[in-house]
Amino acid sequence: MSIRFDGKVAIVTGAGGGLGRSHALELARRGAKVVVNDLGGDRTGAGGSSDAANKVVEEIKAAGGEAIANGSSVTDDEGVANMVKQTVDAFGRIDILVNNAGILRDKSFTKMEIGDFQLVVDVHLMGTVKPTKAVWPIMKEQGYGRIMVTTSTSGLYGNFGQTNYGAAKLGVVGFINTLKLEGQKDNIRCNALAPVAFTRMTSDLFPPEAEQMFTPESVSPGVMVLVSEDAPTGTILLAGAGVFSAAQIMESEGVFLGREGLTAEKVLENWEKITDMKGAQPYFMGGEQTGKVLKLATED
Repeated sequence: MSIRFDGKVAIVTGAGGGLGRSHALELARRGAKVVVNDLGGDRTGAGGSSDAANKVVEEIKAAGGEAIANGSSVTDDEGVANMVKQTVDAFGRIDILVNNAGILRDKSFTKMEIGDFQLVVDVHLMGTVKPTKAVWPIMKEQGYGRIMVTTSTSGLYGNFGQTNYGAAKLGVVGFINTLKLEGQKDNIRCNALAPVAFTRMTSDLFPPEAEQMFTPESVSPGVMVLVSEDAPTGTILLAGAGVFSAAQIMESEGVFLGREGLTAEKVLENWEKITDMKGAQPYFMGGEQTGKVLKLATED
């Protein structure tokens, strides 16, 4: 049951520190050749330096692994193209993409500037879409690929002051919900991770004593499963402090109210039944929703 990545090539974005560094080190320890991508900016996205990525590469090489550094921004089309070219030139293929890069610009929605909203969405959502788009044809041609996106409980459940972050993080879930279907025939599996960890980005959100409990290293084992040979597809995995759970988008059984004489008042009268989650079921394929509606509408 040992998970190994011998012969596999992985790109990890935002891997100069925190969760990305931990994921990159663990992939390398298990045999993967790793591209350590990091722009090197601060947690708001300002600045840039290759020092952090180079340091992680040195750690991997010191442990006997293979790695190269890349300083491209995940929002820059040319930079993403160069990262993919650099990877293929160095290692000949791309098997795994771990989308981890991110920034924070937290404020209540009342005080938030549209520019801060746009930038966070660009980095987290489009900064996931662009690298994925760039590696997709390579994975299709290989007939193999493993893609992980990083979501958040802020996207799944909400968090005060993070409308921009939450919107982007639920966006990447919507992204893989379709991507998992399109990748099936080419053995490309797509999953999401919702991590909770004490890192440079989140240090002021935790009490100091949490650092020893919510380590990045307690999250990365879940990532190894999500990008492994036998990975699931379409899974949302929550991980933190060694605790792992799965989240699903659920839907109630529903109520057929007819098509003739249908009014808002009739919907309101049946609101308790409509929103009763007792018989809720997860939906994995878009066609299942259409089938369910047709079944309810023809039962009477």
